[in-house]
Amino acid sequence: MIRVLLADDQTLVREAFAMLVESAPDMEVVGQAGTGREAADLARSARADLVVMDIRMPDLDGIEATRLIAAEEDLAGVRVLVLTTYDTDENIVDALRAGASGFLVKDTRPAELLDAIRTVAAGESLLSPGPTARLIERFLRSPSAPTAGGPECLSEREREVLTLVARGLNNTEIAEALGLSPLTAKTHVSRIMGKLGARDRAQLVIVAYESGMVTPGSL
Repeated sequence: MIRVLLADDQTLVREAFAMLVESAPDMEVVGQAGTGREAADLARSARADLVVMDIRMPDLDGIEATRLIAAEEDLAGVRVLVLTTYDTDENIVDALRAGASGFLVKDTRPAELLDAIRTVAAGESLLSPGPTARLIERFLRSPSAPTAGGPECLSEREREVLTLVARGLNNTEIAEALGLSPLTAKTHVSRIMGKLGARDRAQLVIVAYESGMVTPGSL
């Protein structure tokens, strides 16, 4: 079971999401939070696997709450999926840098939200396709987030894999593109994360675009 925590300052929105999540046989709602601080506290006490996080909340916004969750060693396995009302929300960039594993807009269809929860809970990144190119342009204009290393520390093969990760390919697709086994592709991705100090694939995407390995025009 995927243990889901819902964080949104609107009670009706939380309740609607709760009904949807509880309808899935492989998920359960373990808590609801109306502020970012409550979300960070409940992520710890409720032992959530994933937090569906609104950005704009009182007391502590979703970005700072995500940063707290990502920074706490005991919560290393907790993933954050950011939901936003508008796909032009500039705070999404900061949320991804803070440690979110992906984002969706709130008008996403119910089935897509459930699939997104499964994807992010499994350790994959998920970026809503519509605004991704615009967000990447902001990445390139904004100061870089510190990492344990840069692409220069990667082997040629690892750089190839990182480029494909940034373009949205999963491990199976990367394996097919490079003539590797899916297990080998997965191993490469794990090693790249270790070398770059990345929490997940979403942060690998940030590194690839900020370093210029991939550009918005190549999407």
